[in-house]
This record gives sequence, C-alpha cells and structure tokens, in this order.
Amino acid sequence: MLERVGYYDRDTALTGWLARPQGAARAAVLVWPTIANVTPAIERRAQMLADRGFLALIGDYYGEPVRDFDHARELAGVLRADTDNYRARLAAGLVALRALPGAGGLPEAVIGYCMGGQAALEVARTGADVRAVVSFHGVLDTGRRAEPDAVKARILICHGDADPLAPRDHVLSLWDELNTARAQWHFHSYSGVRHGFTDPGSDARGIPAIGYDASADRQSWAAMMSLFDEVFSKNRNWP
Repeated sequence: MLERVGYYDRDTALTGWLARPQGAARAAVLVWPTIANVTPAIERRAQMLADRGFLALIGDYYGEPVRDFDHARELAGVLRADTDNYRARLAAGLVALRALPGAGGLPEAVIGYCMGGQAALEVARTGADVRAVVSFHGVLDTGRRAEPDAVKARILICHGDADPLAPRDHVLSLWDELNTARAQWHFHSYSGVRHGFTDPGSDARGIPAIGYDASADRQSWAAMMSLFDEVFSKNRNWP
C-alpha cells in the first residue's frame, strides 16, 4: 500500500505517493509518471523499487485529477509551455523527496516514464545534485539544453527505436546535447520497439505509436538496476 504525501509547488497543492522498503533504504528515488500522472502501472514501478530496497516517491505534475487522455494532454501542454515553470514543478518533487522521514542523507536518483522520462532528463539538465537519472521511453526534446559541465547525474536513456514520439533526429540532438554538456551517459536502444514498452497495458489502448515489449521491459529494468548497483555501492571503485 502506497502512502499519500502532500507537498507544494509555490501555491499549487500536489499529491505524491510513497513506497517504502522493508528495511533501511539504499537510496531515495523520485519517480515521474507518464502524462496521465499516477496510474497503477507507475504505482507498480514504485513498489518494485521499494522491493529492491529503495525509498520511492511518485511525483505529481498537475495537482488535480486527470479525467482522460485529452485532459492530460491539455494539462501537460500548459505545464510544459514555460520551461522555468516546468522545472520548478519538477524541483518541488525533489524537495518533497528530500523532506521525507528517513530520506535525510540518502543518495538520490530520478527516473521517469514517457513524459516522465523527459521530466527526469530536465532534472539532470538543471544540474540537480542527484547521482543517477533514468528515462524509459521518454520524450527527448527540451525547451533549454544543458549547459556545459552542468549535469552532475549519471544518465541512462532506455529508448524504443520505433518510438514516433522520440524520432531519430531527437535522439541525435540529445546525443549532441549531452556530449556538448560533457555529461556521463548511456543510451540503450531496442530495435522495433515502440513508445510505452514497459507498460503491459499499452497494447490494449489500440494506439499505433505504443506497444508493450517484454524483452525491452526486462532489459531496461536490469540496466537501471545495474547502474544503481554501481552508483549506490558502498565500494564505488569498480574494475
């Protein structure tokens, strides 16, 4: 059962959802959901993180219920229209994560799915002091590219090569941006895989752009766990 966490971005009341591990947490992870905000699929991911020893908080984009996909697109359009406003909303989630009981002193990561993948990358672009950022089938474009030497996080992007929401020119632009910023990044691309590949419910939506892929789902999660094992290890002197 996830715990409700109320927090604020300026005058907007927001609701996060927290999954706690059974024992001491290895690290604290902020999870940015899809454009639909918190859903059962994202709640499952937070619980999976808790089961692996992480304190996981799902952030809130909108501060209001999402009626349907069209409503989500409308809310997201308003939020993302101003880069400063968007980044302030994301920063509020990180502040909420750090304020949680038991989070003090823990190393941190930010991950996200679809729009959440873009959100995670935006956090990295701001230079936030987190150890890792992971994007799953994320939107890759941005209203403001990372400045040289600003990115502190290790970055992992898990991408479906047949994702029309993140086409090849966006991929190449992101590579150029991260190289120019001198960021540390890994990019995993899965051939023939579409948007939404981590959500088993994707196929039921009947949208050609999205589809579940069990192999890409497993491999991308394993890639994140491998990165977390490295950056959150007590002995970080890897061969």
